[in-house]
Amino acid sequence: MRCPCPLVISCVALLSFLPCKSIADNGDIGSPPWTVRQAVRYALHHNPDLATALERIRAADAEIKLAKAAFYPQISVVTEYSRTNNPMYSFGNILNQSMFTNSIDFNNPGTTDNLQAKTMVQYRVYNGGHDQAALEAAGEQGRLAGFDQAAVRNRLEFEVVRAFCTIIQAEESVKARQSAQQAIDASLAVARARFEQGELLKEDMLNLEVQQARSAELLVQAEHGLHLAQRGFLHLLGRTGEEEAAIDPTGYQEQEIPAQPSFRNRPELAAMAATIKALAARIKQAESGNWPTADIFGSYQADKGTELTGGSGNSWVTGVRMQYTLFNGGQTAATTERAAAHLRMAREEERKIELACNLEMEQAVLAMRLEEERLKVTGKMVETAAESARLARLRFKAGTLLVSELIDTENRLTEARLSHSLATSARKIAIADLRRTAGLGQFSQRN
Repeated sequence: MRCPCPLVISCVALLSFLPCKSIADNGDIGSPPWTVRQAVRYALHHNPDLATALERIRAADAEIKLAKAAFYPQISVVTEYSRTNNPMYSFGNILNQSMFTNSIDFNNPGTTDNLQAKTMVQYRVYNGGHDQAALEAAGEQGRLAGFDQAAVRNRLEFEVVRAFCTIIQAEESVKARQSAQQAIDASLAVARARFEQGELLKEDMLNLEVQQARSAELLVQAEHGLHLAQRGFLHLLGRTGEEEAAIDPTGYQEQEIPAQPSFRNRPELAAMAATIKALAARIKQAESGNWPTADIFGSYQADKGTELTGGSGNSWVTGVRMQYTLFNGGQTAATTERAAAHLRMAREEERKIELACNLEMEQAVLAMRLEEERLKVTGKMVETAAESARLARLRFKAGTLLVSELIDTENRLTEARLSHSLATSARKIAIADLRRTAGLGQFSQRN
């Protein structure tokens, strides 16, 4: 006899992956201007990837219930009405309705009818551990779905933070291009005044006009890049349309940098561990074909006829059934080998994911160090370039600086500002990526 001990999957473990706040608790997160925390919370409720992962959890829960059903008896009720003149069936109706007499001709008992109501109960006592293994596999699949959702959430939070920082960087690029446009416009006004006074060659003034057009082109490209970044941001939030993706960068608070990050906390690895356990259970399930099955069954049957006046009868059947397959063409062995091959594949895949997660962690740590150094260097670069541009404009106004030198100086200032803006955003993204590779959420759910 087997003991029906279904594997219990804790609903709390699955619900822990879900956002702890409802939309009603965050009445202001549905409209701009967005803070990064509001954007993350909103995406967790509205992004279709996370909604799909949640449905996979629900499907896994249904699989668990389906596996548990094998531990309960199967009860069915059948009702049937028939008429026949077949000697065997007709004679059977006569017996079931308790209407047998010695005058009945066995070879031609006549036409009979029968209204039958039957209740049947069957319970599988033993099947080589097939059902228990199926339940274990379904339980691990449930855990796998939960870890998959955690991985999707981890990735989604990072993508939202990165998109948010990309918008900040794009806005800074637009500001830098606008500042460069204003500077070249002011220098061109000075050049025209000097040209009218005969102090500047027309070629130099034309060079500044070309630079002005080039600066305007770069400004248009920067504005286009900002628009694309905003569209991508809204896409992550699960929003469409032509609404404005206004953000509030003033409230951006950098996430805590993990002191000792470890890729071992990644939900992808936990998902693979659950997959391996599920496949190991599938091997047990396949091997159960080498063992017999045992069932107990019972039925109660009531028969009523109209052809034979007053004919009716009741009967019951109980019993035990054992079955053992002596030969099935190697089906059990093939099924077991297939399950074992899938298990070996999963273990290699687990090793591959471990290597990939370790590489991502190392890359994230190195990227963090790089961006911190870049931020220091570009900050100093902006200070130097700004002072150099201020002095160059004064010299150009005084007529002691060539146009080509002024253009080079303005370009260096613009590039310095862009580099510093990029380094600032890249550092924020590097922190977010480091937390992602460590299997950590971007922000505490309490915030």
